[in-house]
Amino acid sequence: MNEQFTTASEVVDLMQSLGDERQAKELMRFFKTAPGEYGHGDRFLGLKVPATRAVAKRCTALPLSEVATLLDSPWHEVRLCGLLTLVAQYEALCSRRRLDDDAAIERRDAMVQFYLDHARRANNWDLVDLSVYKIVGRWLVTPSRWTDEQKLAAIDALADSDNLWEQRMSMVCTMEPLRHGDPSFTLRYALWHLHHPHDLMQKAVGWLLREMGKRVSPDVLRDFLAEHAHHMPRTALRYAIEHMDADERKFWMKK
Repeated sequence: MNEQFTTASEVVDLMQSLGDERQAKELMRFFKTAPGEYGHGDRFLGLKVPATRAVAKRCTALPLSEVATLLDSPWHEVRLCGLLTLVAQYEALCSRRRLDDDAAIERRDAMVQFYLDHARRANNWDLVDLSVYKIVGRWLVTPSRWTDEQKLAAIDALADSDNLWEQRMSMVCTMEPLRHGDPSFTLRYALWHLHHPHDLMQKAVGWLLREMGKRVSPDVLRDFLAEHAHHMPRTALRYAIEHMDADERKFWMKK
């Protein structure tokens, strides 16, 4: 039952057999797949995330060529399985023993490049949020052959993209640097996207600013708000101050 998969076709066959048409219809509504909505045209098998994770656990030996086939799938859950497989493979290369190993460094860099090359296949917020900070975000704070300038240029390219999901990647990937006490990426891309018109980006900006206050310092968040609260979109501001007490939330909303 727990035998490892060796091909993408084996993965797809199993996932299709686990599909639930009723659940698929619910997921299509939840992920906004109707005409004019951000997920328009996406297709679902009807698997919940724990079921997809269980399949992904059997994909840890898949070569990148087979992962690419999963990412090219029209099925949302199959693409998620491919992304979760990448996350697991990347994390295996980040153990303390392998962190500074030359072969592991080269492999991690190759996997990040692969992820960036296939970024548009992560074409909904859950696909981005469950993968990008665990791969690209971790890469920002992990030994690499890329220079800091090259890494920054790669994230800038995502931020400057005309694709909503690549833009969200540039914001959400900053979670991992925050966990290492570094707010610089979050501050950079929060400013970059501060007036983004899409609700999903405003939520992402506010979410990461809130995490910055939690994981680095509430005063770093307050300094940002002191300069920008008066012209921030209300959605972003509400998300950013969500964990503050009622009086402080009122203070910032009046700005």
